[in-house]
Amino acid sequence: MSNKKETFVQDITPKSQDFSQWYTDVVRKAEMADYTMIKGCMVIRPYGYAIWELMQQAMDRRIKATGHVNAYFPLFIPESLLKKEAEHVEGFAPEVAWVTHGGKEELEERLAIRPTSEAIICSMYSKWVRSWRDLPILINQWCNVVRWEKVTRPFLRTTEFLWQEGHTVHATEEEAEAEVLRMLDVYRDFVETELAVPLIYGLKTDREKFAGALRTYAIEAMMWDGKALRAGTSHHLGQNFSKAFDIRFEDQNQQIQYAWTTSWGSTTRLIGALIMAHGDDSGLILPPRVAPVQAVIIPIAAANWQETVLPAAQRLLRDLLVSGFRAKLDDRDAYTPGWKYSDWEMRGVPVRIEIGPKDIAKNQVVLVRRDNRKKEFVPMEEAGVRLKSMLDSLQQDLYDRAKQHLQTHTFEIDSYSELVKAMEESRGFAVSPWCGSETCEAKVKEETGATVRVIPVSQPVTKKACVVCGNAGKYHVYFAKSY
Repeated sequence: MSNKKETFVQDITPKSQDFSQWYTDVVRKAEMADYTMIKGCMVIRPYGYAIWELMQQAMDRRIKATGHVNAYFPLFIPESLLKKEAEHVEGFAPEVAWVTHGGKEELEERLAIRPTSEAIICSMYSKWVRSWRDLPILINQWCNVVRWEKVTRPFLRTTEFLWQEGHTVHATEEEAEAEVLRMLDVYRDFVETELAVPLIYGLKTDREKFAGALRTYAIEAMMWDGKALRAGTSHHLGQNFSKAFDIRFEDQNQQIQYAWTTSWGSTTRLIGALIMAHGDDSGLILPPRVAPVQAVIIPIAAANWQETVLPAAQRLLRDLLVSGFRAKLDDRDAYTPGWKYSDWEMRGVPVRIEIGPKDIAKNQVVLVRRDNRKKEFVPMEEAGVRLKSMLDSLQQDLYDRAKQHLQTHTFEIDSYSELVKAMEESRGFAVSPWCGSETCEAKVKEETGATVRVIPVSQPVTKKACVVCGNAGKYHVYFAKSY
């Protein structure tokens, strides 16, 4: 049994050989998630859920700091309610799961299992909003949604997933736009600061925007294989949903106005982003800010280690926990230290702390970074101070490495043949001039599989010709293949 476990820890497909299989291997062998009998519905295992909890806490603090409050709305949406906003329901129709029976009785009206909550939330806002004094409404909810996906992959695209979705109501278009951009910046700060993943961000094209939105903004990350991953979206819904659901208010001039609404969300696919942005052939590399275990203490079993090494390791654990670190002592005696090293490396623990009989004699411990495996010999009493410094450095180094990867795999491309070649090689982001035509946008997607990821919000007016048709360019945009 021991030999099987030794092999198991190392049994991960190399990234360079098959990136997709490498990802699946890491998710399953690090015990982050597992498949079920229901297509596209995964079990998020305790280790994966612990990462989500830390992400959720960090995001929730940011959301509340901007004045939003949490609430909860029903999972089921009556079909008639969902159909009130035509463009919205048309966009989600292929993915909606329906409830047709309650017990043994057929329902008079089908109930949609929420693919998103604009319909049910806006129906409530129409009851709550009467005067300009009721505005703004700033509500967020943490929940699950269901979208019947054809192709699924753990965390990245699943039939059921977890997310937060904010829904706000404002008196003016300007206030709604400010809200949308503010939340886009909250997402950007969260992903770059907590997850150590650098981003590009900007406006989605009309072809790629959220169904029913006036406009959509997004943050996009580059994965290690050069593909893009949408990491969060913020939607200016205009007055589309207000008119569909009759969200009106009396303004300060006693005039009846339709409100302006927004919605924004981020999901458990951010866990997938963490894996693909930072992991290596040994498994996960977790940024310390969202690592369930920031440091694992591994006592070296030798001689009478249980009487000498183990008590010292236990004292160190208590000191680290009191100091606020998320630390763990691996004192399992059924496994060798080498197997434990590989196991915790696979799980992405940022720092390993080794302590053996020789270290006891020297009153020291050995700190080993997960990302570069560099060792430091530290006096026992200085372990906590040095650990904090090492974790801070590792967090920054992960961001810097990912930033360099983003920069070296982003290319300015001005010819269509170069764009096609770049997308065939899946080598990253192509920054190219585009005329704004949906025809050109559709041609790129059909012939290369790439889409416009974002139109940067602030950019100079381009004088270059559209990379597709050769007509006058309107924007510089990011083209990329995506997950």
